[in-house]
Amino acid sequence: MKKTILITGASSGFGLMLANNLHERGFNVIGTSREPEKFKGKVSFKLLRLDIDDDNSIRSFTEQLFSQIRQLDVLVNNAGFMVTGLAEETPVEVGRRQFETNFWGTVKVTNALLPYFRKQKHGQIITVSSIVGLIGPPNLSYYSASKHAVEGYFKSLRFELNQFNIKVSVVEPVWFKTNIGHNSYSATGNIADYDVYRKQVNALTKKSLEEAEAPDAVVNTISKLIDTKEPKFSNPVGKMTGMILFLQSYVPKMFEGSILKSVKTAN
Repeated sequence: MKKTILITGASSGFGLMLANNLHERGFNVIGTSREPEKFKGKVSFKLLRLDIDDDNSIRSFTEQLFSQIRQLDVLVNNAGFMVTGLAEETPVEVGRRQFETNFWGTVKVTNALLPYFRKQKHGQIITVSSIVGLIGPPNLSYYSASKHAVEGYFKSLRFELNQFNIKVSVVEPVWFKTNIGHNSYSATGNIADYDVYRKQVNALTKKSLEEAEAPDAVVNTISKLIDTKEPKFSNPVGKMTGMILFLQSYVPKMFEGSILKSVKTAN
């Protein structure tokens, strides 16, 4: 019997690529989108309406989902967005929105599906986190914080769900060429003390996105996790991931050495 796989945020980016890949491999793929009617006839898999920020949407989606399927084998939490901007210059309400989607939205969808997974006594939850859930670069304070929260939540949840044969993993990509940069929210800076620094860090962020890898590696990593009987919890993806422990100490030095040095010179 082929597995049924649910992918949130499947109308673009990693989610769309993954959904197409798994559908072509013969899995029963169900994707979600806030506006599925926009993609009618454009995708080969089933696409259902879901807004992970809306409790009523999550409730009605869950009812609709299990009126159409008998069991769910894999949940891929992929929906989310990115806030960029220096911490002090980013309004707190924007930070709350970041957490409402990336953290609370992911948690609420997962919790809505857990009773069905527990009843089945099996299942798999794969959540797309980020390398910034392990390190904290500048200009991404709220995005990084939301991904750190996701990491912490699922680190604990995996122990609680092990008794029900429910496997839990997170995938931590570095920068990849998707539309996340175009769909991000950028806080407008207005504190003069940060003017030089902001210019430098924005240029570095832009350069990182322009030089990002093709996203195939992320899709392949998630596909392998689905095929694995005992999947690992943490799965960094990208050319730099072999250096993560080094990066955790190197990132502060990198930004202090390159950006901060030029800022001090300019001042």
